[in-house]
Amino acid sequence: MENTQQFPAATPSDDDGAEVLPVASGFRGMLHGFGATGVSTLVHMVILLSLALITFEDPVKVISQILVVPTPTVEDPPVEIELDPEVEIVQPENVALFTAAPAMGMTSNTPAAVSKPALDQTLVAKANTSKISIDAPTVAMPSSMSLIAAVPDGEVKGEARDIVDSYQQAIDRIAQELVWMIDKGPVLAVWCFDQSESMKDDQKEIRDRIENVYQQLGLDDRVGSGSDALLTAVTSYGERFIDHTQHKPTSDRNKVRQAIDAVPIDKTGKEMMCAAIGTAITSYRDLARRGRQMALILVTDESGDSGNNDVYMEKAIEVAKAAKCKIFVLGRESVFGYPYAYIRWNHPQTKRTHWLQVDRGPETAFPEQLQTDGFRRRHDAFSSGFGPYEQSRMARETNGVFFMLPSVETNLVGAQKERYELDALRPYRPDLRARVEAFKDRKQFPLRTLIWQVIQDLNPHQPGAQKAVELRVEFSTKPAEFVQQVRQEQAKAKMHLQYMAKAEQTLLEGKKLREQEADPRWQANYDIILAQLIAYQARVYEYGVALDEFLKNPKTAAPMKGGKVFVHWDIYTNSKVRTDDAKPYIERAKGLFSEIVTTHPGSPWAARAKWELARGFGVDLRADYHVPIVEVKNPTPPPKL
Repeated sequence: MENTQQFPAATPSDDDGAEVLPVASGFRGMLHGFGATGVSTLVHMVILLSLALITFEDPVKVISQILVVPTPTVEDPPVEIELDPEVEIVQPENVALFTAAPAMGMTSNTPAAVSKPALDQTLVAKANTSKISIDAPTVAMPSSMSLIAAVPDGEVKGEARDIVDSYQQAIDRIAQELVWMIDKGPVLAVWCFDQSESMKDDQKEIRDRIENVYQQLGLDDRVGSGSDALLTAVTSYGERFIDHTQHKPTSDRNKVRQAIDAVPIDKTGKEMMCAAIGTAITSYRDLARRGRQMALILVTDESGDSGNNDVYMEKAIEVAKAAKCKIFVLGRESVFGYPYAYIRWNHPQTKRTHWLQVDRGPETAFPEQLQTDGFRRRHDAFSSGFGPYEQSRMARETNGVFFMLPSVETNLVGAQKERYELDALRPYRPDLRARVEAFKDRKQFPLRTLIWQVIQDLNPHQPGAQKAVELRVEFSTKPAEFVQQVRQEQAKAKMHLQYMAKAEQTLLEGKKLREQEADPRWQANYDIILAQLIAYQARVYEYGVALDEFLKNPKTAAPMKGGKVFVHWDIYTNSKVRTDDAKPYIERAKGLFSEIVTTHPGSPWAARAKWELARGFGVDLRADYHVPIVEVKNPTPPPKL
């Protein structure tokens, strides 16, 4: 019997009641006289968010609100390609689909002449008179990273980043580490497996390679048949912790393989990683107290539940240090500045495509990048060059190693895999101190405080902020619904532009803070976020204009194409810019992105800048077709990874 433990665990209107966005006025006309128009309840929400930009709260008060991006609850539905449930849709009267027949268009809803656009050109004028230059980090420059890298007397730090090409290579490295440990005395190796469905293939591969560990150790005649120089325990975790070897570590390889085969699939999607590590070490630390060295080997493809990590990570490190247990991690690369990645999954019964959210980052104690792509929450899996913060910190603090495995996930949404050279990333190493230390130091670095505030204000994962900062990128095929959705999104786009203009101006005024910041990582953070804010203003403006022009001259689409059904109109970016007013923003953004590529070569910031340039700055709509959705009574729910 296995030992099992449960872990603690409305239409917009102005002040006079007039409609803010009458269809006839157009998006450009709505932006004319930007600050004089009355705002709706939705608009007031965004203004409240923007006020936080210039009102910095007391750090103690802010940390009590937990600045870590929250993980959705178990009840949250998976993200689905076809649906955008965040915006309420008004049910229309009976209207036909857009089809190839011209008579089926929206001529009755076409707006009148569009008035002159009005972006905030004062920022353009200001930028033209004071060029923003990006200074490259120099070797001689004093860096706050020296404080992070400093090792107290008598304390040895492990490796927070060691790239391997395969499990075989990682297993060989772990075998070598165990050889060195056995030179000093007997060893207990505790394997700790993630119970998620996505890990089953990885577990089988490791099970088959466990033999190599014993064989390599046996070559030196230190571990023979029946020897107890190396004992192995197998544990796993999901929502609960399981000790598969029942507190009886073994040298029998068959028992080890059987224990790994017994690791179940946890259906809850919860991964109480840090609590599991602390529990596993505590369960076996008595052996360590009797003279046996201890190593814990964590095998996972996620960063774990953020709430659980916040509570238990430092406790797990303390327990490991007390037991002199090294933590080795076989894990995946973190998403650059973002907590999540998405796995594309096709439902075998309904044929609906789902994007399943997984925890995969960030590489730092707090996200240091914008959580939006300019329209809505990020859905990319951009390479950071480092492992998730929690796993990297635990390996480093316990004199272990984080082995960063190559990704073989063909269904990873928006994957942008980059292999960065270690020397290029050395100046940009993430701060792996405890979260409370990193947060406490924030008040000493005004630029970091400013950047964090901008990130949080534009964070679609923040409670209450989602509807204010996320724009719809999928529009109904039904004309009446389409018009209603356009009205809602253009009102949001207007205030989104206003906030980003304020954020940009604040960052421009903070350029001196950038010059005073010694850490190349935070210099790069400032550079990319400023460039993105300028680029996103151009794209959001083009977004509003594109919707206007679609209302004037609606496109048509066949109801079926290649056996697939017309499901919605998609927003996408391209190189075709509709207005002259956006062009100064675009030129400035291009210049800044190009400087980032030159100033921070071979880094995630340079790769991200190239990606932003390649996206284009124009916006258009196109028909999207999917395989027909099958109506199934009580379909199997999508897995939680």
